[in-house]
Amino acid sequence: MKRHIVVTKGIGKANTELSAFDKALIDAGIADHNLIHLSSIIPPKSEIRKEKYELKAEEFGNKLYVVIAEMRESRVSKKACAGLGWVLSEDGSQKGLFVEHEGESEEEVQGLIEKSLSEMKKNRADNFGPVQSEIASILCESSPVCAVVAAVYKSEAW
Repeated sequence: MKRHIVVTKGIGKANTELSAFDKALIDAGIADHNLIHLSSIIPPKSEIRKEKYELKAEEFGNKLYVVIAEMRESRVSKKACAGLGWVLSEDGSQKGLFVEHEGESEEEVQGLIEKSLSEMKKNRADNFGPVQSEIASILCESSPVCAVVAAVYKSEAW
């Protein structure tokens, strides 16, 4: 059975960096969960989908297992950029690696993603396919902002 991992993203602007983070989580569809941070391993038989995560009413307050990148910014004229990158094994097992990075530009984040995954692939015997990524960004014009990208593994009740 395939495991579906949803890569979702969001941005937010508010009066504090924390409330901007909350708005970014709302935009990504993952705000009303208790987030459990995972490391970078994609289990076998995983299918990655880029789409907004859809909260079901019965999931409110559930544990949500995620790999997450977030960047908060309150300096005017600076960008908050967050991104996830991933590679999947070419042997058909559909296992792989995630990385999460933050920075002040999309180019910086993409470069860090590619550099990290390139090095991580060298540490493993598997052959991995091309780097894929998702990046969110927002410019701080006055109020604090936040960009979030998350890979959602599963929601689980307490």
